[in-house]
Amino acid sequence: MSGHSKWASIKHKKAITDSRRGAMFTKLSRHITVAAKGGGGDIEGNPALALAVQKAKDASMPKDNIQRAIDKGTGAGANEADFQEVMYEGYGPGGVAMLIEGLTDNRNRTGAEVRAALTKAGGALGEPGSVAYLFDKTGVIVVDAERYSEDDLLVAIEAGAEDIDADEQHLEVLTGPTDLQAVRDALTEAEVEMESAELVWRPQVRVEVDEETLRKIMRVIDTLEDSDDIGDVHANFDASADVFAAVSGD
Repeated sequence: MSGHSKWASIKHKKAITDSRRGAMFTKLSRHITVAAKGGGGDIEGNPALALAVQKAKDASMPKDNIQRAIDKGTGAGANEADFQEVMYEGYGPGGVAMLIEGLTDNRNRTGAEVRAALTKAGGALGEPGSVAYLFDKTGVIVVDAERYSEDDLLVAIEAGAEDIDADEQHLEVLTGPTDLQAVRDALTEAEVEMESAELVWRPQVRVEVDEETLRKIMRVIDTLEDSDDIGDVHANFDASADVFAAVSGD
């Protein structure tokens, strides 16, 4: 199985223990605002907005905050949003390829922050197209394999999921980018609890890393995600279950 679900579990635990809720809400608000600006404030008619709002709800973001972010994107709020989507490509510790997504009102500032973080970690910022070809945009829903079997997730296949990947701890339901919400809704209706459901850049191939390198990768991802401008960081690393367990226990 890919390293995504293992990494997602580490990040999920960190989200619970870290006192970063305010920063997280800021980023979620930006995604909602940009989605509303691009496709309108009607959730039913704007799939990107529906996904952004659902992610905010999953994080227990208050309804008033969500509505303010929508209003800001549509121009109904005090100030219309002026954020731009950005994508940076580069290499991190161990030579892993990294895609770094963000929303910013100052591309020069954000680019400088990303370059500094990668360089400090022994990596480098690449040119556009340098690593993006190694990833595919994919919907990924992670489910606890100790609670559910693949048979429990057949409803996801019926709703349009492309595949189910499994190991001893997790099940990953894989979807096309436009099918994620429909598959998520089908699982919710079937009362299947999900650990996460999101659009990710899924690596086509992965680089196996040891414990020391994984710790370095985690540090640079933490540094990047500490920036309000950076949303999601994707990398093509994997590691053994023992290595993930050792690092997640820090």
